[in-house]
Amino acid sequence: MTKLHKKQQISSFDQLPKTPTGITGLDEITGGGLPKGRPTLICGEAGCGKTLMSLEFIIRGATEFNEPGVFMAFEEKADELAANVASLGFDLRKLQDDKKIRLDHVHIDRSEIEETGEYDLEGLFIRLGYAIDSIGAKRVVLDTLENLFSGLSNQVILRAELRRLFNFLKDKGVTAIITGEKGEGGALTRQGLEEYVSDCVILLDHRVINQISTRRLRVVKYRGSQHGTNEYPFLIDEEGISVLPVTSLKLEKEVSSKRISSGIPSLDSMFGGKGFFEGSSILVSGTAGTGKTSIAASFANEVCRNKKKCLYFAFEESPKQILRNMKSINIDLQKYVDSGLLEFHASRPTLYGLEMHLVAIYKIIKRFKPAAVILDPITNLITVGSVSEVKSMLIRLIDFLQDEQITVMFTALSLNTVVSEQTDEGVSSLVDTWLLVRDIESNGERNRGLYIMKSRGMSHSNQVREFTITDNGLNLVDVYLGPEGVLTGSAREAQKLKEKTGVALRDFAVSRKDKEILRRRMMLESKIASLQAEFESAEEELNKMYLEDELKQEIIEKNRQQITDIRRGNVNPPKSKSKNKK
Repeated sequence: MTKLHKKQQISSFDQLPKTPTGITGLDEITGGGLPKGRPTLICGEAGCGKTLMSLEFIIRGATEFNEPGVFMAFEEKADELAANVASLGFDLRKLQDDKKIRLDHVHIDRSEIEETGEYDLEGLFIRLGYAIDSIGAKRVVLDTLENLFSGLSNQVILRAELRRLFNFLKDKGVTAIITGEKGEGGALTRQGLEEYVSDCVILLDHRVINQISTRRLRVVKYRGSQHGTNEYPFLIDEEGISVLPVTSLKLEKEVSSKRISSGIPSLDSMFGGKGFFEGSSILVSGTAGTGKTSIAASFANEVCRNKKKCLYFAFEESPKQILRNMKSINIDLQKYVDSGLLEFHASRPTLYGLEMHLVAIYKIIKRFKPAAVILDPITNLITVGSVSEVKSMLIRLIDFLQDEQITVMFTALSLNTVVSEQTDEGVSSLVDTWLLVRDIESNGERNRGLYIMKSRGMSHSNQVREFTITDNGLNLVDVYLGPEGVLTGSAREAQKLKEKTGVALRDFAVSRKDKEILRRRMMLESKIASLQAEFESAEEELNKMYLEDELKQEIIEKNRQQITDIRRGNVNPPKSKSKNKK
């Protein structure tokens, strides 16, 4: 029974009704929005964005969720509020004419307030109730609470009236925001009571560190709901407020096995001829002048050539500089800018704090929806934050891009300083692929060498390649191993020429040897022919003597036969025999 009861509690806990604010990122932090039908306190110092956030809550409700709202101001007049938000693209006057929003300014003079036991807010309740009923409001904002209780110092009366106000708003069934100024001594508000009776408390902060201002938001409490407890940066721009709740609590991102070319065929060959994984992160680091931006531009060119969008964030050079410089290596990025496939965003890192850069990048990516993003170079961000802060920002950026399956390429400047070395090491541990471009100095000249430090999930070359930048683009040349080690540049060409000369001399020597062998073969064959003729002559002489001996022997044999025949009385036997036969 106990386990079942706990499950029922969790189920009801997850089903807490909420009202979406429509403010980018805030609904994600609060798990769906503000508590529906309950009051929320937004507190902070002057200029932190309390009024703007509450106004946007009302406007987004009316325009996006069909929930009319009442904005009751105790400081600024309706015309002033309309003028203030007009620069953000919000037309309050039209929304008032359409009965979607009601702006009400209540003037309270502190000198007219008398603290008595009978002091109450009955008049405010009547006025507020009429405004709510007149348009069927679902959302209410009271800005700011300090002006309402500026003349009260009795904490008992103050607490009682606050409770009455909050109970009144709950009875009306509206989702309310009450703004309050930050108090002293660590208190969230000046009275120190509002945060205790509110169901949700959001603290806004505007701090300046190293002459760079950053606005941050933190949900201090949220009754009955889980919520993000970290500090989150938020940005106020022409589109209103944007909060970036990028966290790295879970590593459950989808990955792709598809490949994307680097734009340099010889570099792709070092990855098996296929390039990087889509949705992965690539770091190109090296000293100044080694061609990091050229590699990034080649990658951007390849992405756009395949009809995909690419975002290029430049922190060092202007877009026009990059476009002009890349033309010298036969990379024309202007045509992709004109077609809308490539978009540049250039700014000095000191324009914003790190968190504001993160928010700005997040918003641009959400709007443009690119397939690839380039940040060139990230080491410039050290000027507005420490190494650990830069690493924290990049972790959240990489997590966000991996969630969106966007391929990102960073460039980083390497220097012989402790800070830069730490930056390289810190960033390199985050990325999937790390390319290192370094100088190779020898024989009084400087050449470039490139090698792959790591590439997760794929086989890759472990060789150092000479990296050349030519009028026809970028190329990687196989290193040349000479008698004295690895040779690059003019030393490689000189060694090649030397070896080519040696080959020619060797071929000439071989040719001479072949001729000498042929001559000697002919001489030997001539001698063999002479000896053969001499042998045949001797053989013929010997055969002649042998024939003569046979002839002599035959004659002797005939003579002996004739003598034998004569002795037997047969004088001419051959002739008589022949006559008889006839």
